[in-house]
Order: sequence, then C-alpha cells, then structure tokens
Amino acid sequence: MTTVQVRYIVNDVDAAIEFYRKHLGFEVVMHPAPSFAMLSRGDMRLVLSAPNPAGGGGQSMPDGTRPEPGGWNRFTIEVADIVSEVDRLRQAGVHFRNEIVTGVGGKQILVNDPSGNPVELFEPILREARLSSSG
Repeated sequence: MTTVQVRYIVNDVDAAIEFYRKHLGFEVVMHPAPSFAMLSRGDMRLVLSAPNPAGGGGQSMPDGTRPEPGGWNRFTIEVADIVSEVDRLRQAGVHFRNEIVTGVGGKQILVNDPSGNPVELFEPILREARLSSSG
C-alpha cells in the first residue's frame, strides 16, 4: 500500500521512467499519456508530470508561472552501502550534484534525474536515522 506520493516535474517523462526504473528500482504503475506517469517503489508513489498547458500537475499557475524541474527539495532512498551504490551509478553514467557527505545521522549524496530533480541516497549511521526497522 502506498503511504506517500511525490510529484516531480520532468522535461521528458519517458527518459524519467527509464532512469527511475533502471537505476533506482521503481516500477511503472501507469503511463496513460506522454506527459504523465505514475511509478512506485515500496510504500512510495512517484508521479511524473511534464509541463502541460492542458491541465493536471504540469499546468501553469494562474499568474502564468510554468512548473519546471530542479530545485533542492527531494525524497530520500535508504541504501545499505552508499559507496557501492555510488560506484554502480557512476559506472552507469548517472550525474551527481556532490560527493558523499557525512552528517549527524548518516552519509548522503544527491543524484540528479534526467531533468535535474535531486534524489538523496542515504546510508544511516545511527539506528534512529533508519527509514525502516530492517537492517
């Protein structure tokens, strides 16, 4: 059962689907139109919308502001071994915003999807920082 949903604005829905499936283990729930798709990974649903004047999550705001990818807000995927995961993704040509940093709760790095939306990979170093009780 999905417990959280995140929407990302992307430039190319098909490229985003390929990235999230191939590199981050998401599955396609539906892709009913070129400008929209819904993916899932565990308890998370990721909705992908391309800027689209016809409506939906990709439509412009009343003041004319167009949705666009990027920014700094992100979702996090917990990994068991961040160094190995980064090595695997780098070998696949994935772009990172930074190098691995260690904070008070764990190690983290930001990977960009094809539109420049960040996804944080996180390896907890404190039990309390884990996203699940496993591990």
